[in-house]
Amino acid sequence: MSDAVPGTPVGAPLMDRLYRHQRHIYDLTRKHYLLGRDRLIGGLQPPPGSRVLEIGCGTARNMVRAARRYPDVEFYGIDISFEMLETARKAVVREGLTAHIQLAQADAVRFDPALLFGVPSFARIFVSYSLSMIPAWPAVLATAVQWLAPGGELHIVDFGGQERLPAAFRILLRGWLRQFHVQPRDELERELRRLALPFRLERPFRGYARYAVARRPEGPRLERFPHGPSAPGTLGEALASHAGRC
Repeated sequence: MSDAVPGTPVGAPLMDRLYRHQRHIYDLTRKHYLLGRDRLIGGLQPPPGSRVLEIGCGTARNMVRAARRYPDVEFYGIDISFEMLETARKAVVREGLTAHIQLAQADAVRFDPALLFGVPSFARIFVSYSLSMIPAWPAVLATAVQWLAPGGELHIVDFGGQERLPAAFRILLRGWLRQFHVQPRDELERELRRLALPFRLERPFRGYARYAVARRPEGPRLERFPHGPSAPGTLGEALASHAGRC
């Protein structure tokens, strides 16, 4: 497994303070309210022999499950928190997946997989309940699609607007999430349109979550993806809908 890159990314100290103790009980507690993670894993469907990256891999809970489901795929994970990566590395070793999962410390806003892992791109990139913790989260989307291989897909699950849930629940949930520096990204659809890629967006669990898949068309890899004027996302893009639950 890869170790941390030289230097400490901006924001790492805050995340380390937040997760220094929480990381030991993170998976036990988060399974009750980080809904849709296993559905995302089931929807990845990466081609055999391809590479998959998780941005904000945390304890490696998702990657361990994904590596078991897709044993002929290489998995890579980055996280800004050294503390979380320590837990992730132990999990990968414990599960006997060191040959299938590589980890590195990096800032989701700016990273280069060639420097971190020696690979140029990924068939799938996924972000699970991490955008809501990253202040510059639109830049994460732009960076992610930059490293998608032609025909590759970006998969996202995160907190939604809770629009079909009681107002009192929405207020209480958002107040509680703020204690952990978590902010639901109500502008996710708008930012996906700014990428100018075909995408679909769903609002499962009565709007509790957002589930999105954006696809990079076949063709030469672009050096930069648009992040200026809005561009329409083709919601009717024929991307298969995968059923499942957290």
